[in-house]
Amino acid sequence: MTFVVTDNCVKCKYTDCVEVCPVDCFYEGPNFLVIHPDECIDCALCEPECPAQAIFSEDEVPEDMQEYIELNAALADVWPNITEKKDALPDAADWDGVKDKLQHLER
Repeated sequence: MTFVVTDNCVKCKYTDCVEVCPVDCFYEGPNFLVIHPDECIDCALCEPECPAQAIFSEDEVPEDMQEYIELNAALADVWPNITEKKDALPDAADWDGVKDKLQHLER
């Protein structure tokens, strides 16, 4: 089982989760983070650290966000690894809680 970054991370990209990951399985795109499913050890440390509440266990990803499971796997194979906390995007607070942000995901 793995954890999955979902919709509310888009255009927020808080990195509090990265700081607690013991296996460095987060990967960074321009305005979104993903978790590599083959590297995640299901420790659950990242989930409570996400200020946007965008991380779910794979078996608890909401029905309307199932596409993020495959998206995390695909993007983790092409984006660079991130191992340290960075500042969130400048307008992250404005985007936090906005629904259906997939169309804003930059690849």
